[in-house]
Amino acid sequence: MPTLTHARPSPFTFDAAHTALIVIDMQRDFVEPGGFGEALGNDVSLLASIVPTVAQLLGHARERGWLVVHTRESHAPDLSDCPDAKRLRGAPSARIGDMGPMGRILVRGEPGNAIVDAVAPVAGEIVIDKPGKGAFYATRLGEELARFGITHLVFAGVTTEVCVQTSMREANDRGYECVLIEDATASYIPSFKTATIEMIRSQGGIVGWTATLADLVESRWN
Repeated sequence: MPTLTHARPSPFTFDAAHTALIVIDMQRDFVEPGGFGEALGNDVSLLASIVPTVAQLLGHARERGWLVVHTRESHAPDLSDCPDAKRLRGAPSARIGDMGPMGRILVRGEPGNAIVDAVAPVAGEIVIDKPGKGAFYATRLGEELARFGITHLVFAGVTTEVCVQTSMREANDRGYECVLIEDATASYIPSFKTATIEMIRSQGGIVGWTATLADLVESRWN
């Protein structure tokens, strides 16, 4: 089995035949100017900067025939799956379900809810619409991974400290071996990304491992 020899906190060995790439929430509302992220006062260029790296990572996963999963944080048009504990947060003028420059914020089917073109799904890839921070909560992700016999997960996407970390923790609790690609994830607050990466790999990899895209590319794969 291939090994990421420079992964931290230690070399990480994959079962390449049972590996999936999970790309978290690379949506226009988060990544592009005029979306939800910018409306909350964030510098979206920090997230946009990883798009080329995520695209390269997707290219490697597709070449190797991995299962690829994309997630979108999204809600039903009637917001029946968005409790007030989530909706009534952030700037009062930019809440989930409100109208924004890209349509209703984080509502399924709206332009802003789409994944950015450069890392968009291709035919045969799984798209998971998730109403929560974690990719497993109230979704079919667990069933899809089980259907393909997946045991190892490679994570990328945004934001590092919220939806990416939550999804990795959920995966760890479910028995998956996980690695986060450091330069294929981002936060609006860089110090939060740094802290999250350190938390994930602390105490011998309490949540999982981290590595760079170069580590992945340089590894020998089956």
